[in-house]
Amino acid sequence: MSEEYGNDFVTIIDDDGNEFELELIDSLSIDGKSYSAFLPTDMAEDDPDYGLIILRTYFDENGDELFESIDDDDELQQVYEMFLAIFDAEDDE
Repeated sequence: MSEEYGNDFVTIIDDDGNEFELELIDSLSIDGKSYSAFLPTDMAEDDPDYGLIILRTYFDENGDELFESIDDDDELQQVYEMFLAIFDAEDDE
């Protein structure tokens, strides 16, 4: 679903074949699952669709890092709140 293109940027290809370049903001693990938070690079910050994109991270059998959407609303909310807590703590420093 994705190929990494550098230290802080990835290109995501959705199920319809559309490509999106995202900037990696942070990563974390919860209950043995890994998640990454991104911001879109091809969208203005004042665009109504602009915002944090959270994807589950996993590795395939070749060791390639891949990303998938989180379909469970409770899981997504929990991860979103964890990222917000991290970002708030960083802002306080």
